[in-house]
Amino acid sequence: MPNQAHTTLRIIIAGGGTGGHIFPAIAVAQAIQKLQPDASILFVGAQGKMEMEKVPQAGFQIVGLTIAGFNRQNIFKNLTLPFKLIKSFIQVKTIFNQFKPNAVFGVGGYSSFPVLKYAQARGIPTFIHEANAFAGKANQWLGKHATKIFTGTKGMESFFPFQKIIITGNPVRQNIAEGKIGKENALLQFGLLPNHTTLLIIGGSLGAASINQAIQQNLSAFEKMGLQLIWQTGKPNAAMYKAAATAFGNVHVDSFINDMSAAYAAADMVVSRSGAMAVAEIAMTGKGCIFVPYPHAAEDHQTFNAAVLVKEQAAQMIADKNVINDLLPMIEKLMTNKQMLSEMEVKIKSFAWKNADQVIAAEIIHEIDSK
Repeated sequence: MPNQAHTTLRIIIAGGGTGGHIFPAIAVAQAIQKLQPDASILFVGAQGKMEMEKVPQAGFQIVGLTIAGFNRQNIFKNLTLPFKLIKSFIQVKTIFNQFKPNAVFGVGGYSSFPVLKYAQARGIPTFIHEANAFAGKANQWLGKHATKIFTGTKGMESFFPFQKIIITGNPVRQNIAEGKIGKENALLQFGLLPNHTTLLIIGGSLGAASINQAIQQNLSAFEKMGLQLIWQTGKPNAAMYKAAATAFGNVHVDSFINDMSAAYAAADMVVSRSGAMAVAEIAMTGKGCIFVPYPHAAEDHQTFNAAVLVKEQAAQMIADKNVINDLLPMIEKLMTNKQMLSEMEVKIKSFAWKNADQVIAAEIIHEIDSK
């Protein structure tokens, strides 16, 4: 029987590494706080990763583990991985003994696995969010003993026990979901002109070298087309890209865009990697998009994410190896075919899931209250 008075929730949220893991985790944490204001929430991330900066900025406490992921490019860098994993489990044990969680929510990333594995060994309810259309190996292993598995897309029964799956979609940052800023004000925020077609380029929080190179090589062509650019480069080589754009008044360039709500509002079209959260945000804002999947993503999940939309003619896709040659022609095609772009905008909205953060938060709270 459910408890008459709800159990005080002490939840650990584990994971990170990229904005695609961090921002949905923060969205769920905020939704939990709204539903149960006395809940205690502790994030666990990986030392040196962006969650150690972004989570405190959102007002939450975070502890960092000494852990790294498997390096697919240089196998010799994996020699220390077993030792880091053992050390992380020792750190996790200390965190659990001090915080005493009664629930753990994992969003993927290096730190997610040891935290959820330890919780499952202790019999603590664990919840997983799998954002991608192709589930990661760690989540597949953890899913066997998870309490509930929240998925961003349908058709995940081949990866997880079907009776544990709840299809929620992917949590989108509140300010993006609400979309309160108008296009003209958003353009002014980036120092750009109203009534000009604007292209948003986002290569993910860590940048996308191929997309950046394609944009850099075609800056003069974009100017001739009368296109304005909002260009998020990521941190690698950011100074070089910024220098390349200084001669062009139609370009706003930055290594990281804090106000993505304004960036989407300003944009008529988007060029993006196809991480699950980028796909969710673009669908929510209803923007026509050219996806360039990151080719080294685990199990090539970014291609799977984009292919779901491309199949329904809700987006376009270019392989990473072809982006240098194919990006400009495809942008020109869409800019001159307004009907095709308009149809994409309508179709991509059908992939938007409303209130995923609230649904996930409510399920976690209900499950703990019913214990």
